[in-house]
Amino acid sequence: METHGTISPETLDEAEREFDRVGPTAQVVVRETAKAMDFDREEYRDRVTGDVIETVRNALFAESLAVHVGSREAFDDWCADNAAYEVVELGNPDVDRVAWHAIPFAEQVVATTFQEERDAAVSTLRRNAFGRVYRDAILGEESAEN
Repeated sequence: METHGTISPETLDEAEREFDRVGPTAQVVVRETAKAMDFDREEYRDRVTGDVIETVRNALFAESLAVHVGSREAFDDWCADNAAYEVVELGNPDVDRVAWHAIPFAEQVVATTFQEERDAAVSTLRRNAFGRVYRDAILGEESAEN
């Protein structure tokens, strides 16, 4: 089993702190991207909205979530050891590999199965974990399936 990413909050407070921590980074990423695209001040004011920065913040947070990647057997063993967690599994249950992210404060684990494309599975999983759990918990918005 391998782990990718750094954000693995145990509590909602920890998740909120991590989400707040990526806010300034999102602003810098948007500003530098706009600069690279040669936006002048007027175009920057017109196009770089709070929604744009929030979208980047959401993506930075989601793409930093800690994801475990392993065999079906490793995932099944993890689930057996963490029986209190509700399992949300995406993909085909008959493939050999699983990527998963546990969310202790929600007592939920979001998983996706894959055969070959690990990076795509990990990214898909992160977007789904954010959309299904973190968005609502942190922002108080209705969850959206991604």
